[in-house]
Amino acid sequence: MLDTPERAWYNTHRKAVFILEKIISYENLRNFAYCNDALIKGTPKGIMLKFTGLGWAGMCDTDPNYALEFAEQGILFVIPYCNPWAWMNRQAVRLVDEIVAVLCEKYQLDPKTVKIASTGMSMGGLSALVYCAYAKIPPCVCVTNCPVCDLVYHFTERPDLPRTLYSAFGEYEGTMEQALMSASPIHLVDRLPDIPYTIYHCEEDKAVNIDKHSRTFVEKMQAGHSIVLKPIPQRGHCDLPEETMGEFNRTIAEGILSLGV
Repeated sequence: MLDTPERAWYNTHRKAVFILEKIISYENLRNFAYCNDALIKGTPKGIMLKFTGLGWAGMCDTDPNYALEFAEQGILFVIPYCNPWAWMNRQAVRLVDEIVAVLCEKYQLDPKTVKIASTGMSMGGLSALVYCAYAKIPPCVCVTNCPVCDLVYHFTERPDLPRTLYSAFGEYEGTMEQALMSASPIHLVDRLPDIPYTIYHCEEDKAVNIDKHSRTFVEKMQAGHSIVLKPIPQRGHCDLPEETMGEFNRTIAEGILSLGV
């Protein structure tokens, strides 16, 4: 147990917010994200952010699937190395904002006009949607695969989830429900920008229920946003068929290239 001086210090400082200086540069970018820029000829035409699912803690030592495909179209394919249990909390948003700023500076992309696609699956799908709400440079298109959309419900959906959510939001002020709502797409509908959204969700998903998440989210979004839900029959969590993955990638590329730089 903490002694009295330690407890007094803790109670004084526990709610303080310490903001570190920005430390990401182009020279150290590979410590914080994968980027396919070495594969691109000429000036990039836009940025694709691919957010990963819960628990992914890898670093890419080779070019991942589709990196070359997007490079041939002049699109920066970026995988931010967010905390594996980040759930697009405040720190994750800041990390991605820094990465985007570094790439804009390196390739002289105007922050006012650069086209960014926000994408991901499962927790990464939630991250893609939530990032649209908080990004310093708002994305122009969002495409997701089996996204978590109701984070408050998701807390109760599986027994492996509460520890990860407490890890992500345990230092937030207020209640746990309030913290979860701050990174829950269903609770951020009024904050989400007016851009095209495409949601793919497998109907046999046992990890992220399509009715509780994507169908409910799309219903709420339809009143004021351009959004399409594409249910995938006879498939489990994030298991898109190959031809659907092709469509998924085309939707991302068209969302950037049709709007130009």
